[in-house]
Amino acid sequence: MRLEQLQAFLAIAETGSFQQAARKCGVTQSTISRQIQALEADLGLSLFHRTTGATLTLGGERVLPRVRKICQEWRTIKEELADLVAGKQPELCIAAIHSICSNCLPPVLQQFCHDYPDIQLRVTSLGSDRALKVLKDGLVDLAIVMNNRFLTTGSEMVVEVLYDEPIEVLTAADHPLAQFDKVPWFELVRYPQVVFKDGYGMQRLVQERFERFGATLQAVLEVNTLDAFRGVVRQGELIALLPRSALVEARQDPTLAVRSLANSDSSTSVESGLMRQVVMVTTQDRLQIPPIRHFWQLVKQLIVPQFEQQGKPQAIKNLQVR
Repeated sequence: MRLEQLQAFLAIAETGSFQQAARKCGVTQSTISRQIQALEADLGLSLFHRTTGATLTLGGERVLPRVRKICQEWRTIKEELADLVAGKQPELCIAAIHSICSNCLPPVLQQFCHDYPDIQLRVTSLGSDRALKVLKDGLVDLAIVMNNRFLTTGSEMVVEVLYDEPIEVLTAADHPLAQFDKVPWFELVRYPQVVFKDGYGMQRLVQERFERFGATLQAVLEVNTLDAFRGVVRQGELIALLPRSALVEARQDPTLAVRSLANSDSSTSVESGLMRQVVMVTTQDRLQIPPIRHFWQLVKQLIVPQFEQQGKPQAIKNLQVR
């Protein structure tokens, strides 16, 4: 059973004529006749009385509502796909890490809404691992996250490096570590920390660095918002390791201090400076859709230049978006 056979059947039922149905379908009358004969052979019964007109048999009457529904569904599918290719999708869903949402993304969102006023833009702030999972599950169209090569590897994934940035130390203004211009690692490991919850790339990055130094991370509290980090650290005891872009507001707060990590630790001869890489991820098929491709380009145009002074990152994959 083929779709054109069902379309031929519906055309005959609606016009009452093989000849008129052939004109409606843009084929010859002999083609219409062969399609109906093949359909009747598949179903094992006649669908039309061959008289002066083409009237439905009892079997044809039973089949008609189902065929009409199938053909309507097919027309709907074609219309929806045409709208998708033309950029007429109803919404665009983005998942991004907190520092991107709070500081870098607003100009991109404003420009996109101006360029595509009919598309509902939905932005969710998530940890990197969770954002990549919902992308793979098809719940969002694009994710901006801390790079995790274990979750971004795959032939269907498209990954664009946006920037690299240093991890810095957030403390209360009167904390002992605030006396350092650059905090040595052997001093840092002495103090308890507030960290991101499990599923956030930052937690994994910090934990791996502590393990590399053979130190124990004293993670006494987990939070998942930048406001919570500032509020907890402000109390004076706990410290936090956060990316530079997440510390914009903290630098303006006189009750807080932001310090760089020392580039090396003389006691271990190990580089102690810490960096994270932020990437934008989608899938090959999504990148062909005009609104998604446009959002992708806006991010590259409006966010990447903010970090160019830190040095141009090495791309995971060179992309040419046409």
